[in-house]
Amino acid sequence: MSVQETLQNEIQDAQKWLNCQKEESTYRRDLRKRIELIYWVLEETKKPDIFICEVIEKKMNQIIDEINKTDSIIESDPLDSELRILDWILYVVCSNEIKKI
Repeated sequence: MSVQETLQNEIQDAQKWLNCQKEESTYRRDLRKRIELIYWVLEETKKPDIFICEVIEKKMNQIIDEINKTDSIIESDPLDSELRILDWILYVVCSNEIKKI
């Protein structure tokens, strides 16, 4: 299975769980963010002149900088969730890139 197929399957699974969750919650917020970030990565992979792993790492570093600027755990929680999602995406995408070498 290709990386794109894996990410598309993850979007489908996340959307299925999102539809099951009726009340607003952290889990529902994270599912929406997961879908958003996967779509973003899929769009970025269409650009032939970029190295996707570097783009993801750059975004992760920006989030880490934002977390470090916050004084509140409540404010940093959504950013931390976003960082964990990107970490998973980085692993899926870049472990495949390493295998190609």
